[in-house]
Amino acid sequence: MNIPDDLRYSAEHEWVRVEGTRARIGITDYAQDALGDIVFVDLPSVGSAVEVGGQFGEVESTKSVSEIYAPVSGTVAAVNDALTSNPERINQDPYGEGWICEVELASDADLSGLLDAAAYGDLTAD
Repeated sequence: MNIPDDLRYSAEHEWVRVEGTRARIGITDYAQDALGDIVFVDLPSVGSAVEVGGQFGEVESTKSVSEIYAPVSGTVAAVNDALTSNPERINQDPYGEGWICEVELASDADLSGLLDAAAYGDLTAD
């Protein structure tokens, strides 16, 4: 399982890459593997507000439907529209071309609840 050291993780299996005042978000390699072949992604709307722990999208696979929860608070600034026609990008490259959205972080965004790679590895260890 791939767990990049430069990312932060939620206990709900989302990853976060913070760059300045924005956070790029996706689901982890562990999550996409557990879901199986992803066939549809319900993306959040640009401009919508998200709160830590709040649902802001869904991923549908051949096995099930899984909610995507916001690992940070802020406003959705961009979405990966390519997932609309190619949802399998999440399976192929969850930390690259399979990103879901970018959030402009709230001024009081607290990232302390996110896990580092080692802690996420412990969480997902069999």
